[in-house]
Amino acid sequence: MSEEYTAKNIQVLKGLDAVRTRPSMYIGDTGTRGLHHLFEEVIANSIDEALMGFATEIKVTINKDGSMTVVDNGRGIPCDMHPTEDRSALELVMTVLHAGGKFDKKTYKISGGLHGVGVSAVNALSAWLEVRVMRDNKIYFQKYVRGVPTSDVKVLGDSTKTGTTVTFLPDSQIFPVTSFDAETISARIRELAFLNKGLRIIFRDDRTEKETAYQFDDGIIGFIRHLNRGKEVLHPEPIYVAKKFDSSEIEIAFQYNNSYIERINSFCNRISNVEGGTHEEGFKTALTRVINEYIKKNNMGDVKLTGPDVREGIVAIVSIKIPEPQFEGQTKTKLGNSDVKGIVDSVVYEKLSEYLEENPSIAKTIIEKCLNAARAREAARKAKDLVRRKSALESGSLPGKLADCQERDPAKAEIFIVEGDSAAGTAISARDRKFQAIFPLRGKVLNVEKARLDKIFRNKEITNLINLLGSGIGDDFDINKLRYHRIIILTDADSDGSHISCLLLTFFFRYMKPFIENGNIFIAQPPLFKVIVEKKTYYAKDEGSLSKLLEEKKKDAVVMRFKGLGEMDSHELYETVMNVEERILKKITIEDAVRADEMFSVLMGEEVDPRREFISKYAKEVKNLDV
Repeated sequence: MSEEYTAKNIQVLKGLDAVRTRPSMYIGDTGTRGLHHLFEEVIANSIDEALMGFATEIKVTINKDGSMTVVDNGRGIPCDMHPTEDRSALELVMTVLHAGGKFDKKTYKISGGLHGVGVSAVNALSAWLEVRVMRDNKIYFQKYVRGVPTSDVKVLGDSTKTGTTVTFLPDSQIFPVTSFDAETISARIRELAFLNKGLRIIFRDDRTEKETAYQFDDGIIGFIRHLNRGKEVLHPEPIYVAKKFDSSEIEIAFQYNNSYIERINSFCNRISNVEGGTHEEGFKTALTRVINEYIKKNNMGDVKLTGPDVREGIVAIVSIKIPEPQFEGQTKTKLGNSDVKGIVDSVVYEKLSEYLEENPSIAKTIIEKCLNAARAREAARKAKDLVRRKSALESGSLPGKLADCQERDPAKAEIFIVEGDSAAGTAISARDRKFQAIFPLRGKVLNVEKARLDKIFRNKEITNLINLLGSGIGDDFDINKLRYHRIIILTDADSDGSHISCLLLTFFFRYMKPFIENGNIFIAQPPLFKVIVEKKTYYAKDEGSLSKLLEEKKKDAVVMRFKGLGEMDSHELYETVMNVEERILKKITIEDAVRADEMFSVLMGEEVDPRREFISKYAKEVKNLDV
């Protein structure tokens, strides 16, 4: 019989209990992405003050104890008693969901936070949080433990300044990892400084005593220059389109370079919309229409360019400010306002048409780039058709030297992409053939950052990989056809192995990004050392792990260094990589799309100078260098 189901089984979560019970509903997840989303929610309130013209400076500090402090010089959260709730407005904002100043359309005409959920959710998911407010010539203070006030709002003293200071420590009961990544925070702060022209944002990491101030008076034009630094651009200055109307504003900047990758970063009310939305769609539609009309008007050919043709090599920032944005989900990854597409389309069409007419030499350069892309697209189509005809999957067999698994449920199957035939042979012996497939790579993978699709489709290793994964590529891509839900990159634990991993990740990032967003991509962590102590075997991933292991054992040990996967026998590979009970896999995620995009361009692109600059900057921080 089924268990009794009556009214007593209905639970009512009060206060902030709902947030602690289902944190992923409010911040996306409880991994590193969700952890850094706490920062996003807190700084969003300070950015909203800047958007309204009340804040000119924000300071973000990662404290030595792992907590974070965000300070702004805005108006300060109201601290007087609420007329109907019989408690301070400050306490309401910090402890009640859907309480805030974003609902009346007057206090904040433009804002990123709309639901009154952000900072109260941060409070709920923090071990403790403290807020200080300067306004009305006083300093107000309240502390909370896991969202619950420890006392009423207090007055600490007098002040002629205004502003809000929030300090919070993420709760280890909620987050497995509570340490903020300075690079992730720094990249987002720089992005916000570009998007808020003239706003000064200071970032300090007390753990390393590093401090950087960001302030950009050229706004998103400077953002484009930053993203294109070190690249060969096709026109000297970014094209800038802007228009204000009513309480809304459209601001777009873009510039072409000689690469084959499009990079469009979209924002609404300074919130990063990593999945795009209607504002991005409007920009793309107008761009294609304007360029096709220019070609026809100036008799430059009878070809009709597609969207990908006109966006090859483009770097663009699409930033809009509107009073009532409709985001998909609390984390605001996609904009859904249906009217925005037409508005952006109209503005871009008008302004860009004028620009091309007034700058014929730049127009010619851009058109030539687009026409070359169209020719390459046609070549890629023919190559893809050839690949499709030859596809071993379509004929019922499998490509290359794939050793497939027996499992036909993709959710239960995994594939190891292995460096070299020798290592693959060992992996085949070590695997559980029921659900583990092995595919060997021959040599270095094509660097797709430097290649168009037509060249990619002529590369046998890449086309075999596309075929065996089953999801297709480009317009044919369908993640639902993926044959293995865990794609595991298995290479030697040295610099060559890291290079191969990076090449594969570049391919997945550029042409199969949903795999990364969906959590399908992993990197295996094979050991570099085998240690035998009193007939017991231990493994160490790198030099640091080896030192720690030897220090723990404090006995005579025999240490062996694996030069590669080929030196490991099947039992060793099973124990360290194949055994699902013991192995360690690193899941690849996209914490910050702009930062990840930038890193792929710097590390894998044509230009040497940005790579040299990156190496020089971080040379002293390198650990476990393999030379």
